[in-house]
This record gives sequence, C-alpha cells and structure tokens, in this order.
Amino acid sequence: MDQVVYADLNLPRDSGPESSSPSSLPRDVCQGSPWHQFALKLGCAGIILLALVVTGLSVSVTSLIRKSSIEKCSVDIQQNMSKTTERLSLLNCPISWKKVGEKCLLLSDTVNPWNNSLADCSTKESRLLLIQDKEELRLTQKLIHDKAIPFWIGLKFSLPEKKWKWINDSFLNSDQ
Repeated sequence: MDQVVYADLNLPRDSGPESSSPSSLPRDVCQGSPWHQFALKLGCAGIILLALVVTGLSVSVTSLIRKSSIEKCSVDIQQNMSKTTERLSLLNCPISWKKVGEKCLLLSDTVNPWNNSLADCSTKESRLLLIQDKEELRLTQKLIHDKAIPFWIGLKFSLPEKKWKWINDSFLNSDQ
C-alpha cells in the first residue's frame, strides 16, 4: 500500500509573488547598480565643474573689458604755468605725460569707470581731456592711433538738456 503524507504549510501573508510591492522590496533595489550610482555622481561633479569654469571665464572676460577702458587725463600747460614768461614750446610735460599742442596728456593704465576717472584726474591736479577744436582732435588722434586703446574724455550726455556737455559745462559744438 501507498502511504499518503499530509502537511500544513503556513506562509506569512506578505511573502509571495502576488503580494510584492515597492514597500516590500529591499532598499538596494531602488538605488540602482553601483555603476549607475557612480555615473550619477560623475555627472553631478561634471555639472559643478562646468558651472565653475563658466563663472571663471565670465570674471576673466569682465576683467579684460574693464582693462580695455583706459582713462585719459589732460593738463592745460597754460593753466599750470606759474606766472612766467616762458614760451609754451619750452615747457616740458611731467614724466609719462605726452605733449599735444598746448596740453599734456596722460594715458593712464588705471582702469576706472568714467566718474572714477574724472575723480582720479582731479587728484592729479588735471582733468579729463577737453577737445577744443579740430586741430587738437587731429593731434590727439595721431597720438593714440598707434596704441589703439579706448580712453575717457571730459564729455558726457546731459539728460536734462538732451545734449552732449563737456565737464566745463559748455555744450559740444561739432562745427568747430
């Protein structure tokens, strides 16, 4: 005769293929493989590095733009003459200043906005360049032509009058 064996199998209710849910999965399953974790970390590091490079380049470009804006001061030789009868042609400009007509010009390496350049010229007992006539403009252009650098002059746009105004409060006359 064949023997029959009976057995009771008691399984917990949440274990079985039909009851699998995300809450019953092991924690490691949601985090992905170690390769995916590494790739994610490497991608994040790359994005941070890219942001730092872009920021550094922006600062460098801004610095170069500011350096290209060179201030220019001028001193009227007549203004600074100490009541002497010497001829203008005998006067020498200070060291590093260039004589242009009856003025001494300083092409400074200091990088400043227009207002700061105006103040800096004042500390040097000078002022931003006031171009009086076409001859002075021609001589100044000749001086700066070889250097090919931008610079500030003593001219600004006056909003109330809607005209260009020199720092001595006279208006630009483009006919001279």
